Amino acid sequence: MAKAKKVVRRAWTKDDVRKMKTMAKAKLGVARIAKALKRTPGATTVMAAKLGVSLSTRA
Repeated sequence: MAKAKKVVRRAWTKDDVRKMKTMAKAKLGVARIAKALKRTPGATTVMAAKLGVSLSTRA
């Protein structure tokens, strides 16, 4: 039986939030933003929704 992965949760810092907002404004997309922040796309999407930040890549 496969061993379950341990979930490691990191708190969002002010710097993380600032970086996400600037990248979202530049319309870079969820995958690139998540990779830059070293977080999952799901975690990035959830935090953006909490803050009311659109991650849409449409102009």
